[in-house]
Amino acid sequence: MNMNSSNITLGDNKANSSEPNLSKPKQIDRVVIRFAGDSGDGMQLTGSQFTGTSATLGNSIATFPDFPAEIRAPQGTIPGVSGFQVQLGSSKVYTAGDEPDVLVAMNPAALSANLAFLNPGATIIVNSDAFSKTNLTKANFQSNPLEDGSLNAFVVRKVQITKLTRLALEELELDNKSKDRCKNFFALGLMYWIYNRSLDQTLEWIEEKFAKKKILADANKKALQAGYNYGITIEALPSYVINPAPIQAGKYRSITGNEALAFGFLAASQRAGLTLFLGSYPITPASDILHELSKHKDFGVITFQAEDEIAAVCSAIGASFGGNLAITSTSGPGISLKSEALGLAVKTELPLVIINIQRAGPSTGMPTKTEQSDLLQAIYGRHGEAPLCVVAPSSPSDCYQLAFEASKIALKFMTPVILLSDGYLANGSEPWLIPNLADLPVLETKLIDPQTGNSEDFSLYARDQDLARKWALPGMPSFEHRLTGLETEEDGTISYRPENHEEMTALRAKKIAEIAKIIPPVEVFGKSEELVLVSWGGTFGSVRAALEELTSSQEGENQAAAHVHLKYLNPFPKNLQEVLSGFKKILVVEINSGQLSVLLRNQFPEIAPRIQTYNKVQGQPLKVREILELTKH
Repeated sequence: MNMNSSNITLGDNKANSSEPNLSKPKQIDRVVIRFAGDSGDGMQLTGSQFTGTSATLGNSIATFPDFPAEIRAPQGTIPGVSGFQVQLGSSKVYTAGDEPDVLVAMNPAALSANLAFLNPGATIIVNSDAFSKTNLTKANFQSNPLEDGSLNAFVVRKVQITKLTRLALEELELDNKSKDRCKNFFALGLMYWIYNRSLDQTLEWIEEKFAKKKILADANKKALQAGYNYGITIEALPSYVINPAPIQAGKYRSITGNEALAFGFLAASQRAGLTLFLGSYPITPASDILHELSKHKDFGVITFQAEDEIAAVCSAIGASFGGNLAITSTSGPGISLKSEALGLAVKTELPLVIINIQRAGPSTGMPTKTEQSDLLQAIYGRHGEAPLCVVAPSSPSDCYQLAFEASKIALKFMTPVILLSDGYLANGSEPWLIPNLADLPVLETKLIDPQTGNSEDFSLYARDQDLARKWALPGMPSFEHRLTGLETEEDGTISYRPENHEEMTALRAKKIAEIAKIIPPVEVFGKSEELVLVSWGGTFGSVRAALEELTSSQEGENQAAAHVHLKYLNPFPKNLQEVLSGFKKILVVEINSGQLSVLLRNQFPEIAPRIQTYNKVQGQPLKVREILELTKH
C-alpha cells in the first residue's frame, strides 16, 4: 500500500486527530521526501547522501534535483531555493514522485517555494530558527506561517536546527558561520532516524571528503549524530521502515544519468578497442559528463575543454578522423552553434556521437529546468540534406545502455548520432546494476587494417552491406585520401556534377534508414485496444508508473490504456506503424509543444487522424496523476 500524506504524523498539529504508535517503527511501502533550502544550504548534498544510503539498503529510488538558475541568488530569496526530491519504495519506483509526503524546509523561502506542491496532510519539518522578520519579508510572507494558522492543513514539526547544530558544535573552535554550514547534516541525521537509515555510509563519506580538514570532518559528523539523537529523544516523533525492493541479484550503485552516459561511452571505447575522446564546452546541464570522464585518464580517456562550442565539436570531428571514438556534449544552445560542423560530419561520414542534454528554451530560457524541445532540431536542424541517427534514453540508468548503443551505431554505419537526454534524466538518479564489461558485445568498426587491407581496391566512399564507407586513417600508407566538406564522387574527388550530388544525397539518407535493421522492435505494455500512450525520453517513468498502477487495479480486464515508449527516433523501429495501427486512439505525451506527434503524422499519414497530443512546457517533469487523468477521457 502506498504511503499517503495523511499517514505521516511528525508533530502536535491539531489537524491530526490520532497519535502515532511509537512503540515500534511503522512499515510503509514508499515515501516522497523533498529537501529544500537556500542554494548554500547543501540540499543537493543532503539529498544525494540520503539517496545513496537508501540505495545501499536495497530500496528502489528515483530522484529529482531542482536547481536555481542563478549562480548565486540573494540569500533567503525564492529564486535562490534549491531542492532535491527523492521517492524510495519497497517496490519498483519509476519517478521521484508527484508531490512530497515530507518537506524539509531550511528557511521561509524554501517553504514558500514549495507550499503549492503539498497536499493537505503532508508533513513539513522546518528550521524555525530561520523564520526571522527579515527572512519572512524576503520570502514574501506578510506574517509568520508557523504562527498565523496558515499551515493548519499540514503536519508541522518546528525544529531549531540552527541552534541545535551550534550547541552540538560548541566545543569546536569554529565561528558560527562555519557551524551553520553543518546544519544540513543535522537535518540529514534527523531524517535518517525517522526512516531507520544507518549513519555509517555518510560518516565514511565525511571522513574521506574532509580528510585534510579534521575539524570540518568532526563538525559534520557531530551535526549528523546530533540530528539522529534528536529524533531518538523527541517522544512525539514516529519512525518508519521501508523494506528492500525485490531486484535482480548483483552489485548496484546509485547513478545519475550523466554519470551513466560517461560510463556507457567508456565501456563502448573498451569494447571497440578505441581511445575515447570528448571535446566539450561547459554548459548546464551537460557539464557533469566532462567532469566524470576527466577522472578516467587511467583508461586512456582524453578530455578537451574547448574555448567554445564550435571548437568542441570540431575537435571531436578531428579526433574521429584520427581513429578515435569521438563524442561531444552540450545542451540546446550548443547544438545550435555546432550545427554547421555537424553537417561536415554528415558529409564526411565520420563516426561521432553528439550528446544533447535538453533544457527549457529558447535562447538561455530556463537552463536548470528540463524539456524535450530539441527533437525536431536533432532531426532537421542542419542546412542541406544532412540526415543522421537520433536516440534517446528512458531513465538515468538507461543512459548507460543508450550511450553504448549510440556508439555501436556510429561505428557500424560511419555516421554521426545524436543522443537526446534531458535535465530530468541527467541530474536524476536510481539504482544501477553494474554490468560485467566482458558480457558486452565487441563493437564492430570499419577501420582499415593496413596489413590486410587492399589499397588497390580502396575508394573513399565505396560502401559495404551497411552502406558504410571504410575508415582509413590520415597518413596510412597506400590509403592516403582527401576528406572535405565539398561534394565528391565515390573516389573522393570533388564534384559539382548534378547527378552525382543527387546520388550521394540519396545514399546518405538510405544509410540512416538502414539502421532500422538493427533496432529492436517496439514493444507494447498493457492490453488496451482503445488507447495507447506514446512517450520518449524522460517521460517514460511517469507514463509507466501510471500504467502499472492501472494494470494492477484492472487485472484480467481490458485496461484503460497501453504504453509504447520510443528510444529510437530516427529511424523509427520497423514495426512501429504496425503496432500503432492496432489502436483506435494514439496519444503522444511530450514535454514540448508536440514534436514527436509531428514526426509520426508525417511518416505515417495512414494513422495520422488517430494521433492526439498531450503537451506540457513548464520546465517540470510529467506527474503520474496527469497521466492517470488522461486515461479517463
